[in-house]
Amino acid sequence: MPPTTLLRRTTLAFPRTSTLSTQTRTISAYGYTQSKALTFRDYGDPASVLSLHKHSISPPHGSALTLRFLASPINPADINQIQGVYPSKPTFTTSLGTAHPLAVGGNEGVAEVIALGDAAKQSGFAKGDWVFMRAPGFGTWRTHAAAEAGQLVKLREEAREGISAVQAGTVSVNPCTAYQMLRGFGNLKEGQWFMQNGANSGVGRAAIQLAKVWGYKSINVIRSRTGEDAAQKEEELKEELKAIGADVVITDAELQAREMRDRIKEITNGGRERIGLALNCVSGKPAIAMAKLVGAGADFVTYGAMSKQPLTIPASLLIFKDIRFHGFWVSRWSEQNPEDKVKMVEHVLELTRKGEFRDSPMDEIRWEWETTGEELVEKVAQTLEGYRSGKGVFVFGDSTK
Repeated sequence: MPPTTLLRRTTLAFPRTSTLSTQTRTISAYGYTQSKALTFRDYGDPASVLSLHKHSISPPHGSALTLRFLASPINPADINQIQGVYPSKPTFTTSLGTAHPLAVGGNEGVAEVIALGDAAKQSGFAKGDWVFMRAPGFGTWRTHAAAEAGQLVKLREEAREGISAVQAGTVSVNPCTAYQMLRGFGNLKEGQWFMQNGANSGVGRAAIQLAKVWGYKSINVIRSRTGEDAAQKEEELKEELKAIGADVVITDAELQAREMRDRIKEITNGGRERIGLALNCVSGKPAIAMAKLVGAGADFVTYGAMSKQPLTIPASLLIFKDIRFHGFWVSRWSEQNPEDKVKMVEHVLELTRKGEFRDSPMDEIRWEWETTGEELVEKVAQTLEGYRSGKGVFVFGDSTK
């Protein structure tokens, strides 16, 4: 048996207390850290291809760092990536100690630096720092990871004050998507209108709250409910969104009704107040119904297609209304603008501290060292099936190994 194999299997147990949980800490006698990760070797349905993999991480040298993850959400894009239908591809690697390349699920999260090499220290990192991934594809559904300094973005100590790991771990995708679309398109001024569908999504809720901070007014479209208590559910959701700053909330059925044009005219002061921006994550016919209601020269930004229907644009909207149609993908924007991304994250966290930005509903999923792979995979599958009241977020216990 090779000496390195013996080294990795030699462990000593020490107790450790953490603000997240109290667990047994096991550190290799030679500095190796044990990690568990939700991995896959082939694309497919998450319930079929995901499995829990345990591996060793060697002590970091040079520009390398060892990370302990604190919180990692389960986003729809993560599911699509595992299925192999997302533009951003995961990193398949044999560095986790397997003969066949594996990829780790998840793209968003916050981790703590627990060890680092000298070059990483010279790059400005220190033990205890909280960090984000600079680009998608790294894999955040794991207890620990080895990373290079160039793969990470540090959250300043001041920005962490009063912020939980869950808040920090869920700020870099949905809130930043809403932030950049509102600021980067439409050239909205205080008091002006924008319109969005998917208003009760993470991005939608973030857009409502950021718009309130900046003085924009919003018309928000939600999906019509079904069943005996559909009307009550719709009304409750409308009131919930209004409570965080929505000005107007309508259903997609109301959006496509004939009388909606007159209602929008009434809402916008007889049509004198222009709707200069539309945010679309649904696509299909409801999206075009929304596009027909915005003002001439407005920006229409698509960042999703939840209906799985194409966005078929009538020529009249291009010719006679001069509506400008755009696509937005926060992953690409973040890679191209890392410094602006950090400033954006810190601004949202500042608003959170002030009470001006509220978390979307969260379903915290505890991931302790003893948590089984079956339990974790089931939680991912529940996200795919929609059996969750809020965004699923893996919250890691003190599982340093």
